[in-house]
Amino acid sequence: MEVQILRTHIEKIVPLNDGEFEFISSCFTYRKYKKHQFLIQEGEPVPYHFFVLKGLLKLVYTDETGKEHIIGFAMEDWWETDFPAYYQEIKATMSLECVEDTEVLCLRLEDYRKLCSALPKLEHFFLEKAYMGFIAAQQRTISTMTAGIKDRYDQLLKKYPSLIQRVPKSLLAAYLGVSRETLSRLPL
Repeated sequence: MEVQILRTHIEKIVPLNDGEFEFISSCFTYRKYKKHQFLIQEGEPVPYHFFVLKGLLKLVYTDETGKEHIIGFAMEDWWETDFPAYYQEIKATMSLECVEDTEVLCLRLEDYRKLCSALPKLEHFFLEKAYMGFIAAQQRTISTMTAGIKDRYDQLLKKYPSLIQRVPKSLLAAYLGVSRETLSRLPL
């Protein structure tokens, strides 16, 4: 059942036959994690790129003062990892933690490369996903530089309405780059 969710996800971009999908699914490992459990910890190797089947994750960068900055959230049908550490095979500079109990499919880098080499259509799929990620990151950067906190919150609400219902205000504040108190004072 879990792998069927992945097939549906991939086929939003590229068609697959049963043989292709059997090969693809053989490259993934299913894992379950509990709320507050880490999938990636800063300073450790990053063995997987994660596809979220169920649950909610937060990607966090902790600065030299110990302040946590939420880089992003990942919920159902999303991919997440510490991309520089994963692709460059270096130690993680970020942590990936469960906000809710979470189920994921895990893809090792060598399996990712094997899939892309054997199935150019899957390489196209991952390229399209990367483009969407780059676009979202650039839009967030521009919003952070040009919009006030109320406008950034409204943009987040409009783009990801279900996320607002699932994420505690303290985490939303960290994602938006403000204190919990500042977020609480907004006329929402």
